[in-house]
Amino acid sequence: MTSPRYRFGLFEFDASTLELRRDGKLIRLQSQPAQLLACLLDRAGDTVSREDLRAAIWGSDTFVDFDRGLNFCIAQIRSALDDDTVSPRFIRTFPRRGYQFIAPVERIDERIEPSSESPLEMAQPVQASRKFSTTTLLMACAATALIILSAGSAYIVAARHVSKSRPIVAILRFDNETSDPSIKTFSDAVTDTLVEQLTARSLGHYEVIGNAQILRLPRDQWDLSAIATSLHAEYVVLGQVQSSADKTRILAHLIRLPDQTHIWVERIDTSIADPLAAQSDAAQKIASDFSQRVVADSTGPRLPQFGRH
Repeated sequence: MTSPRYRFGLFEFDASTLELRRDGKLIRLQSQPAQLLACLLDRAGDTVSREDLRAAIWGSDTFVDFDRGLNFCIAQIRSALDDDTVSPRFIRTFPRRGYQFIAPVERIDERIEPSSESPLEMAQPVQASRKFSTTTLLMACAATALIILSAGSAYIVAARHVSKSRPIVAILRFDNETSDPSIKTFSDAVTDTLVEQLTARSLGHYEVIGNAQILRLPRDQWDLSAIATSLHAEYVVLGQVQSSADKTRILAHLIRLPDQTHIWVERIDTSIADPLAAQSDAAQKIASDFSQRVVADSTGPRLPQFGRH
């Protein structure tokens, strides 16, 4: 029986438990991103198509928003690995094709060998354990239970502290305010790329939610109070894509919840002759500015700010 593990850089990934560690420290990674990472590591050096990843993670009979789901998984992996889309060290993107794990990977197959002890040898510890008195056994059980309860309480307190110390940033779908329905594809792409970029820049200072159903509703159904309550979000990013002549304007608003105070507004005027370049550049600029402001606002005095570029 084999249990594949992979080592790359400072990281180690166990494919059987889907656990990712850095220098021995466990890094939180959700199930689907962990499964996707396992697929990429298993085929390290090869370009894994989006279709292959869909079949491996979601299967052919599952009906999901595959593109957004895949983008979310890749963003989570990049965040966990502290990777960069511009200068990737681990995962390279081939637009519309797939992904490639580019770092050197060492595969370790651990074999679980059956015990060579005879039934008599295996039984001896059991026989020896019977020499303990009932009182000793009960005392040991009580001590163990106390240790478990203490550890559990400490874990809960620590988890609550971490949760409270990491504000959540929710990202609404950017609204297409042009008369061209084809721009909706571009505005959605800006949204998804921004989710990826903000996640990659979080570095444990905040968490990003971009795939919740409440964030994908049309603009006339937006409810910032409901977003704050249902997602426990402290910040929300919303945006618009507008057009004038041959120029496209992207407006992105960073808003503090629940008081709905504007922290910053980013304005970008661009051409979408090359949509992939335009969406990437816009998302990187917005993510760079907003990431710094979320960290500053969540850790320092909360003074209302408003800006526009």
